Amino acid sequence: MTARALPSAKVGKTSLQVTRLGMGTAPIGNLYDPIDDAEALETVRRSYENGIRFFDTAPLYGAGEAERRLGAALQGVPRDEVVIQTKVGRIVRADRSIYFDYSRDGVMKSVEDSLERLGMDRVDILLVHDPDYENEEVHFRQAMDEAFPALVDLREQGVIGAVGAGMNQWEMEWEFAKNIDVNCFLLAGRYTLLEQTSLGFLNWCTENDVSIFLGGVYNSGILATGPISGAKYNYEDAPEEILAKAGRLQEITTRHGVPLHVAALHFAGAHPAIASLVIGSATTAEAEDNRTIWDVEAPAAMWQELHDSGLVDAKAPLPG
Repeated sequence: MTARALPSAKVGKTSLQVTRLGMGTAPIGNLYDPIDDAEALETVRRSYENGIRFFDTAPLYGAGEAERRLGAALQGVPRDEVVIQTKVGRIVRADRSIYFDYSRDGVMKSVEDSLERLGMDRVDILLVHDPDYENEEVHFRQAMDEAFPALVDLREQGVIGAVGAGMNQWEMEWEFAKNIDVNCFLLAGRYTLLEQTSLGFLNWCTENDVSIFLGGVYNSGILATGPISGAKYNYEDAPEEILAKAGRLQEITTRHGVPLHVAALHFAGAHPAIASLVIGSATTAEAEDNRTIWDVEAPAAMWQELHDSGLVDAKAPLPG
């Protein structure tokens, strides 16, 4: 099957290029529902066939299962054709339990373990993963003092191409950016059609040539399902005010013949700081749908109405 080409973007000031649509591998690590090896591997391959060349993974996803499956699925693919991003800060024990470790030794062990699971001799991007989780003050300090210096050393040695952090908040990422020579961040859920709280941070990243890989563009569910009963927002049942706002957004997109999730994906990708939208796929159908959504062109009148409605920040860039 011939790959369908996707546009790409440069990662910060590095020579790396990532496709504007990336695959998140948390779902193939059984994050939400268990899936079998065959389905997981075929999902990665379908994403590749659909032009995706940027894959995001982490030891945390399925206690290494996502990394193992990603590597197995890409066996035979020329290594230089894909950009692989994984993370440090969590170590997987032999019994598959996981513990935090942002020390220099922990970073080196994490990278070694990830390479073994992936079956690869290198990764391209390393991110410090969720240092704001649980013991935030301690993890932040250790990440600043040990994890980031270790990653910068690896980059300077040419072992990896780019460094950054992956989190669900932008405030700590901005703090890292002001103190560490980072290239990129994975930011989940903080810049969406529902929420643009990180707009100032994204503008700063644009001005300082720091790339953003955007995850959670559906706010963990509600922008994909719409404001139905039980819709999820930030991994919990959506509160009434969020259901109401999503409903108003959906009324506008539907009026222009565009499903809410299609509008959500395209809105998220319009900011110039966004190098890639990292969308999770658990099945080949989801992988196909993600590519189909990318190819949709929403009418300019819809974006104008969304802007005029006051439902999105007036300073947020719109597609087109």
